[in-house]
Amino acid sequence: MLQLQNLSKSYHVGDTITHALDDVSISFRKQEFVAVLGPSGSGKTTLLNVIGGLDRYDRGDLIINGKSTQDFSDTDWDAYRNNSVGFVFQNYNLISHLSIIANVELGMNLSGIPAKQRNERAMDALTKVGLKDQVNKRPSQLSGGQMQRVAIARALANNPDILLCDEPTGALDSQTSEQIMQLIKELSKERLVIMVTHNQEIAQKYATRIVNFKDGKILNDSRPYEQTEQEDTFKLKRTKMSYWNAIKLSFTNIMSKKGRTALTAFAASIGIISIAVVLAISNGFQKQIDMTMSKSLAKYPVIINESISDVNAVTSQQSSSDKMAKNHGYIKAEKDKMAQSLHVNKITPQYTKYINKMNPDDANNISYQRGTNLNLLTKNNHKIERVIFSPNDTHNAQNSDAVRAQAINFTGVGTSVFPTTLNTNKQTFLKQNYQLLSGSWPKKPTDLVMVADNQNTVNINCLKNLGYNLKIGDKVNFKRLLGKKFKIVNNDNYYEKTPTGLFVPKPADQEMYHSNGITLHLKAVIRPKDENSMSLLADGIAYSDELAKQIIKANQNSEIVKAQKKSKHNVLNGQTVNSYGRKRVIESLGGVSLPTGFMIYPNDFKAKDRVLDYLNNWNAGKPKEERIIYSDMSSAVTSMTGGIINGITYVLIAFAAIALITSMIMIGILTYTSVLERTKEIGVLKALGARKKDITRVFDAETFILGIFSGVLGVTIAYLLSFPINSVFVKVTGLANVAQPNPLHILILIIVSTILTLIGGHIPARIAAKKDAAIALRSE
Repeated sequence: MLQLQNLSKSYHVGDTITHALDDVSISFRKQEFVAVLGPSGSGKTTLLNVIGGLDRYDRGDLIINGKSTQDFSDTDWDAYRNNSVGFVFQNYNLISHLSIIANVELGMNLSGIPAKQRNERAMDALTKVGLKDQVNKRPSQLSGGQMQRVAIARALANNPDILLCDEPTGALDSQTSEQIMQLIKELSKERLVIMVTHNQEIAQKYATRIVNFKDGKILNDSRPYEQTEQEDTFKLKRTKMSYWNAIKLSFTNIMSKKGRTALTAFAASIGIISIAVVLAISNGFQKQIDMTMSKSLAKYPVIINESISDVNAVTSQQSSSDKMAKNHGYIKAEKDKMAQSLHVNKITPQYTKYINKMNPDDANNISYQRGTNLNLLTKNNHKIERVIFSPNDTHNAQNSDAVRAQAINFTGVGTSVFPTTLNTNKQTFLKQNYQLLSGSWPKKPTDLVMVADNQNTVNINCLKNLGYNLKIGDKVNFKRLLGKKFKIVNNDNYYEKTPTGLFVPKPADQEMYHSNGITLHLKAVIRPKDENSMSLLADGIAYSDELAKQIIKANQNSEIVKAQKKSKHNVLNGQTVNSYGRKRVIESLGGVSLPTGFMIYPNDFKAKDRVLDYLNNWNAGKPKEERIIYSDMSSAVTSMTGGIINGITYVLIAFAAIALITSMIMIGILTYTSVLERTKEIGVLKALGARKKDITRVFDAETFILGIFSGVLGVTIAYLLSFPINSVFVKVTGLANVAQPNPLHILILIIVSTILTLIGGHIPARIAAKKDAAIALRSE
C-alpha cells in the first residue's frame, strides 16, 4: 500500500549537512498500527513529514497504491495530503476562531464536498470520537483530550488511507493518553496508522509493529513487510477552496477580533472619508449651481436668426492669429473678423416644419420672429388715433439683449410676440413664467396682454401711445387698461397709392376704423413671477403668433405688397433698395409667411441638451452654407462654471488620495501582521491539502472583507459628517445642503476601497502562500 524506496532527505545549515533520512526503505500494510521510536533528532518526524507530503525527499521514491510520487507537482502533493493522509499533531493544531464542527469540515472544504455531505461526515467523525454534543463550541472551551479527539475527527473526516500521528499523547495526562491511544488503535483496524513517539511503553502496548529509528536510518523493524509489485490504483482528486469558503474562513477570523478589525477598518477608511467629503461638497455645490442655473438660465432661449455669428469660426480665427506678426513698418486693412464669421441661415418651409415637430417634452414653447408691422388704431374720447407698435427687431437680435426682449423699444409702443405652446395640454409659456396682476389669460389670437417688469413699471412711451396723457411716475389703474380695444386695419384700407406710385397711410378716421380688419382687446396685465425670473418679454404689449399669421394672411396679396415685389424702390419713400432691403420691406408689410427666426425655450436645463441634439441632427451631412446655426448663451456659462468646480474637485481629490494610498500601505502591513499571527493556521491548511492559491485566496478574502467594511464605514462617516458640514455652511455662507453625497460616488468609493485593500494585502497573501508547511506547523 505504501512503500519507501531508498529515501533520503538532508538539511543544509551553513556548511553543515544533516542527513535526516539516509537511504530508508520500508513498506507498510494497508491496515496496521506502526509506532516509530527513536531519540530526538533521529529523523522520525522528518519521516512522518515526508510520508505526509509536508517535506519533499531528495532522493529515492515514495510509492502510494502502486503510484510513484517522483514526478508529483505541488498541486499533486496538495491533493495527496487531502485525499490520502490525515494528520494528528501533538499540539492539536486546531484553528481557534472556528467552531469544532467547522474545524472538522475544513479538509472537506478543500475537497469540494457539498455542504450537507460535509456536515454529515463531520458529525459521524465527531460521534466516533465521542464529541457529538460539543460541535458548536470553540477549541478554547475544550480540554486537552477533547481537542485531540477533534484533531482525530478532522483527520478521519476525509476518510484517508493513512493516519499520521506525531506524539498524539505528548500534551496529555496518562488517563487521557490511554483513551486517545485506545481510539487510535481502533482506527488502525480500518487503515494504516503511523505514530511517532518517544514513549516505548505506549508503543509496546498499542502498536502492532514497532520501527526503531536512529541517525536517519531504521535500526530494526519488529514486523517487517515486503511489498510485491502492485498495480497502480492511486487516483488523485484535485483540491480547491471555493471563494465563498475562503470568505467564510476569513470572516470568522475577522469577527474573532472585533475591536482590532474596527480600528483597522477605521484607519483604512480615512482616505475614503476624505474623498467622500470632497465629492459630497463638490456635488452639493454643483447642484446649487445647477439649481441656480436652471432658475436663471434654463429659460434662456436657443436663438435662430437669419444672420448669426459662427462662434466656432471666430474662435478659429482668433487661434490662428494668436502668433505675433513681425513689425514691417506698416499695417494691413482687413475685413472685420465678426463680419467674416457672419453666417446666413436659410430658413425654409421644410426647416420651419422641422422646428414645429420638436418634442413638446423637450421644448414646449417656441417664439416665431416675424418682421410684420401692425396697422393699429385706437379710439380715445371718440377720436381715432394711430398706435405706433414697434415690430420685432429680429435681424439685430443677436447684437441686442435678445434673451430679455424680442422687440426693441423705439418711440412707439414696445411689442413682443409671446411663444406658441406646442402641447396645449401643458401649461402655457405665460402661465409658467408670469404672474397675472389683473384680468384673464389670453385665450384667442385677438387677446392682448400688458407686460410690466417686476417693479410694476411700463415704458412711458408705450402708455402715451395707448392714449394716456402721463408724466413719469404717474400711475394707471388696471381698470383703465383692461378691456381697451384696438383695431388692426388691412393694408388695402390703410394705404393709398399716390400719383407718383408711392404708397402713403390714409387719414385715421371713423371710416378706416370701421373698415375690414381685426379687433383686439387688452385682456390682462402681467409681470414676471418673482425677482429671479427673467423678463423674457419686453415691457409693453404682447400678442400671439396666431395674430401675426392672421395679419400676414390678410395682407400678403395686398396692392402695396404686390407693388413692392415688382419695384426696385421702396414703395413707401421711393429710395432705391437692394434685394435684401426689398425683402425687409415686404416682410414689414406682411408679405412673407415664413418666420425670419425662432426662439426655442427648453422645458428645463436637462432638456436643453436634447433640444440642441435635435437641431444638430438637421445639420448632419449638410454643407456649411446649408446648415442652420444657433446661439445658446446658457451653455457657455454652465460649461465655464462646471469646469471650475471640476478642476477644484480634482485638486482636492488628489490631496485626499494621499490618505487613501497611506491606508492601502497600512492594510498591507496589517495583512502581513495577520500572516505572522496565523502562520500555524497556514501550516494546518497546507497539511489538509490547501494549495498556494487557496492560502492566497484566504488572505485575499480577508482584505476583500476589510476593503468593503472600510469603504462602507468611510462613506457612512462621510454621510454623517455632511450634517455638521451643512450646518457650518449655512451659518457662514447661507447656502443649505452644500454637502450632498452622490449614491454613484458612494458605490464607486466602496469599490475603490475594496480594490486598493486587495492590492495592499495581496503581497502579504503571496508571502503566506509560500510558507513551508512543516516550518509553519512548528511555529508558536
